[in-house]
Amino acid sequence: MLAPGTFLELLQQQGIRFFSGVPDSLLKPFLSCVGEQLDSTAHVIAANEGAAIALAAGHHLATGEVALVYMQNSGLGNAVNPLLSLTDASVYAIPLLLLIGWRGEPGLEDEPQHLTQGRVTPALLEALEIPYRVLSGGDPHAAQHALEAIAEARQRSAPSALLVRRDTFGDYAPQAVRDNHPGTGELTREAALERVLAHTDGNEILVATTGMAARELFELRTRRAEDHARDFLTVGSMGHAGQIALGIARARPHRQVVCLDGDGALLMHLGSLVINAASACRNYKHILLNNGSHDSVGGQPTAGFDVDFPALAQAAGYRWTAVAAHATDIEQCLQELLASHGPALLEIRLTRGHREDLGRPTVSPLENKRALMRLLQ
Repeated sequence: MLAPGTFLELLQQQGIRFFSGVPDSLLKPFLSCVGEQLDSTAHVIAANEGAAIALAAGHHLATGEVALVYMQNSGLGNAVNPLLSLTDASVYAIPLLLLIGWRGEPGLEDEPQHLTQGRVTPALLEALEIPYRVLSGGDPHAAQHALEAIAEARQRSAPSALLVRRDTFGDYAPQAVRDNHPGTGELTREAALERVLAHTDGNEILVATTGMAARELFELRTRRAEDHARDFLTVGSMGHAGQIALGIARARPHRQVVCLDGDGALLMHLGSLVINAASACRNYKHILLNNGSHDSVGGQPTAGFDVDFPALAQAAGYRWTAVAAHATDIEQCLQELLASHGPALLEIRLTRGHREDLGRPTVSPLENKRALMRLLQ
């Protein structure tokens, strides 16, 4: 396995001094090292992968240096436009190094949302005309692959990529405890979801964002012996649960639709707040589960606690907004949210983390879709 600290030092020796991206679980040890050893002048966790490409481009324009952009392979979709219309050699010719976690690699077991993405990732990089090398912890030439990729980015004045296999990086032990999450709430996300379910009457449709929220919702329904058909579990498509919920709300105006969103997901496509508000859907209810972190991929910090989400939603045109910063606030806020005329948003501030024994849905995405459609139609 590659030692994260050694790999970071190698990159810095090659003149890479700026890092940006969206966290990925396969890259967690390396990103933990980057997060601890680099300050905000050298490392930015971006709102989405395309924004990270743009940050890297701006850094190159100002310094002439090659920057590193990290992401899960699912994030390539967000990055395609700036990769082709900004950094490509035929446009602005901006060199950068992509570090891409290869979820769904063929031959390895993974979650359904990663399988097709993993299979087509090499072909997608080829279609984008981005040369790539596979990085593996068991490969004695891994460091050489990185050096070649950096050299090729400079030579081509365009992006090159390192496609990172599972278990490439060894563990990273933080040298110090750094609290990047001031102002965290009192409840876990799962405890907040329990209260949400306790306030629903059985007629609402719940759309849960990708990651832990969907997994916890599924287990809570099972524990309560309730029907899973009323929930759409968005296992992929980070940042789009709100628009999925809006599509349902528009088509079924007499049924209340509740989006269970995350801070990292909402920040990724923040413009959706404006579209939600412009819809004027009275049945659209938006619950933001804000724990200030990318909880599903390693707990890296987001800007969630630096943002006044209710104020943003109100400025966009939401008809009702509130924040529940303490456990004692949640009951009353949930009652008011569900009784209000939407679009309405309730932010619930939470503590980080999740149960270690948290399971995954035992129904497939296709089964989830079919059950919900039978209910709605």
